[in-house]
Amino acid sequence: MPETSVDTNTLPAVFDGHNDVLLRLYRAGGPKAAESFVTGGPGHIDLPKAREGGLGGGFFAVYVPSDEGDTDHDEMARDSYDLPLPEPVPQDRALQVAMAQIATLERLQELGALKICRSAAEIHISMVEHKLAAVLHMEGAEAIDPELITLDVLHGAGLRSLGPVWSRPTIFGEGVPFRYPSDGNTGGGLTDLGVALVRRCNALKIMLDLSHMTMAGFWDVAKHSDAPLVATHSNAHAICPHARNLTDAQLDAIAASDGMVGLNYATAFLRPDGRMVDTGLDDMLRHLDHLLDRLGESRVGLGSDFDGALIPSAIGTAAGLPALRQAMVAHGYGPELIARICQGNWLRVLEKTWGH
Repeated sequence: MPETSVDTNTLPAVFDGHNDVLLRLYRAGGPKAAESFVTGGPGHIDLPKAREGGLGGGFFAVYVPSDEGDTDHDEMARDSYDLPLPEPVPQDRALQVAMAQIATLERLQELGALKICRSAAEIHISMVEHKLAAVLHMEGAEAIDPELITLDVLHGAGLRSLGPVWSRPTIFGEGVPFRYPSDGNTGGGLTDLGVALVRRCNALKIMLDLSHMTMAGFWDVAKHSDAPLVATHSNAHAICPHARNLTDAQLDAIAASDGMVGLNYATAFLRPDGRMVDTGLDDMLRHLDHLLDRLGESRVGLGSDFDGALIPSAIGTAAGLPALRQAMVAHGYGPELIARICQGNWLRVLEKTWGH
């Protein structure tokens, strides 16, 4: 693409498809640690870094860590790997952890650090007013009971996006293992309860996140959901054949549903060799080019995985987001396309999914 002259300072703020800052704050003390988000400190995202980098909002994930510990990034630095799936998390424990993380998000709102948004219009207003826009998201449905009563309560509390699984089994389905290389066909799909969960999310207008679904689970959701297909933080399998990435057939189905994909910054899902070690912005641009080719310019966004993964050092933290936008400019993306990728496409698909 030819180079295009664009002043990145005039570009709109980034609305991001996924972060794990609530998990980081949960481990640091939960609501008591919320003030560190306001003042700044360790981690990829806090209020000063967001302001410096032009992060205007995003999906704040509620994620319940496994008893076995975090994903082993050292193992993922190898030439090939197939990490064992963690054991399921009991619903009572998951609900307790989820409540603590949601309380932390509420505390951040009380402190004036962000605004919890329940509609695309609220996101737009919040970003125009330079208030960090937060969408309550759950990465894995372990906290939800088989009767889905908890889902209704969480929706009332502001839940607007849900991934039925993380990379471990739940009563609703199976998750994608951390496996490289992989053809993407890694296990079973939705259970009967998972189908019921999908239908109830459709009824409540809760967006379904397919990022950690198996291939079988992806196609089950495509069959039973009447909403756009969305993967908040996933990349192209054609560039990096990792189990977590989406095949061209999946990307085509997302395009046909008028859904979208948020580019994941995790280096293992960017690098063609699947290794969780540093990489340059060129790998991100290769994935963006492929996603744009398969999905079109109105269905590609950003889904950083900040505070949940190793990301390119050229970005580093949310404060480094201008480096990515400048790389898009140098790559030849025009201002309208960059604006769509940064925020416009997310607002479009959320309005279509939520209905307002």
